[in-house]
Amino acid sequence: MGCLLEQLGQRFEVEVVRGPLRALARLLREPFAAVLVSREHILPALKLGKLLQTERILEGMPDGVVLLDSDNVIVWANQRVLEWSSCERVVGEKFFTVLGNSEIVEADFSPFNTALATCSASSSTLRSADNRYYRVHAAPVIDSDGPPRNLIVTIRDVTQEVLQQQKLSAIHRAGIELGHLTAEELLEMSVEQRIELLKSNILHYTRDLLKFDVVEIRLLEPHTGRLAPLLSEGLTPEAAARELYALPQNNGVTGFVASTGKSYLCEDTAEDPLYIEGCRGAKSSLTVPLLLHDQVIGTFNVESPQPRAFSESDLQFLEIFARDVAAALNTLELLVAEQASTAVRSVEAIHSAVALPIDEILNDAVNIMERYIGHEPEVVERLQRVLRNARDIKQVIQKVGQKMTPAQAHPYPASEPSRPLLRSLQVLVVDADESVRSAAHAHLEHYGCTVETAHTGGEAIFMIRNLSPGSYDVIISDIRLPDMTGYEFMLKLREILDHVPLILMTEFGYDPHHSIVKARQAGLKAVLYKPFRVDQLLDAVESTARSRSKQPC
Repeated sequence: MGCLLEQLGQRFEVEVVRGPLRALARLLREPFAAVLVSREHILPALKLGKLLQTERILEGMPDGVVLLDSDNVIVWANQRVLEWSSCERVVGEKFFTVLGNSEIVEADFSPFNTALATCSASSSTLRSADNRYYRVHAAPVIDSDGPPRNLIVTIRDVTQEVLQQQKLSAIHRAGIELGHLTAEELLEMSVEQRIELLKSNILHYTRDLLKFDVVEIRLLEPHTGRLAPLLSEGLTPEAAARELYALPQNNGVTGFVASTGKSYLCEDTAEDPLYIEGCRGAKSSLTVPLLLHDQVIGTFNVESPQPRAFSESDLQFLEIFARDVAAALNTLELLVAEQASTAVRSVEAIHSAVALPIDEILNDAVNIMERYIGHEPEVVERLQRVLRNARDIKQVIQKVGQKMTPAQAHPYPASEPSRPLLRSLQVLVVDADESVRSAAHAHLEHYGCTVETAHTGGEAIFMIRNLSPGSYDVIISDIRLPDMTGYEFMLKLREILDHVPLILMTEFGYDPHHSIVKARQAGLKAVLYKPFRVDQLLDAVESTARSRSKQPC
């Protein structure tokens, strides 16, 4: 073979390549008068010659396709790879150099070596220096006479998908940060300052992350249907102050979205009958509902001076961000409900420092009565007097605390729904967790309930038996008490009460003794799943009290 090449070289320009793959690559790119194949390469060359027949198909593919040798050098590539590369030629170049000195960013960090070593396909994602992302899939070319020495690699440009996923992750992180406040910040900031911080964060992320400059957020007032302005940036003063209601007609796109709970993409304001001018000169707008637990609590609107400025991706991003905004607003409301001001914290301090200790007095007194009742009538009378006085003291403290709290610092919004049924209800809360008992005082007593607590099921039975059986309108108990299950507690209540106004509390997925199932089978109507919202607690108490009032005397 060497002599033949020497003779041919005297008369022709001869180029020698190592192996049929490299020869195939040269044939696809350059014209040659003849091809000389050595004996040992005839069969592999015939096999690889089939690739010539499918070249046109490969050239027309939207994905890149390359043939690599064991050193990651390209021996053949379709036109798509050449379009992506900044190199004038790609054959003979290192694969990672051709794709802008790309680096592997996930999954298998050595997919080509893995494919050659395992004789199976391997995939990974690359990132180029110009921040483009490619999904590569490497499959070995199996040789019958030995281990594979070549790879067929397909490359797909996934830049758009990756950047969208990164943006979604950034939006999610931003949403988490919207309502995040440390304990120190809570103590130092007033309600107004917290609201201003939230509004500032919303504007920051809307501009820097979503690239929207014109923003309007309105909150829905449930009783009136009015959409109260919360945040306005880039709108005319008239638009920002405009009275809007959650109605599908005559209230613009915002009213339509609030009333239907559906997002609305206005591609051309001049042709859209629903649109009412917000930003002067706006040509398109995008409005999504603020949803909390599938309930509309407001609207989020952005506008642009360009027609058809918003895409389906923008709609998706804004809907995701709006959910986080709604959650942050809810978090803010819960924070306000817990610690709105110094005055409110004072009331909470009274609950924790006085209400629970008085409950302890009640617990101790009924325990003594259980032990000594019938033995010393005078002792029993004195203990009953202690119980009455303890209850009176707690109610007086509660009323004084309510008077101490200024209206503007009240933890609950002025427009909150009226709950007259809760006023004067006697509620017993049974839970070993002190924070649960304290929270029951804080939330239920705000609505006029009289709350008493017990640590165990036995303690609760003593209180019910010795404090006028049937005097509790609602009894709330954890399913896991120190001395019994919630179901066992329900059975004991049935022994002393004609009607058991019981609500059981449990965590999602936690019910090892099947208390909830057994209690439901025995007639339990109300269950609270921790952690529950305040409105869920109030609804459950109202429903249980209402069902008790319907029972025959």
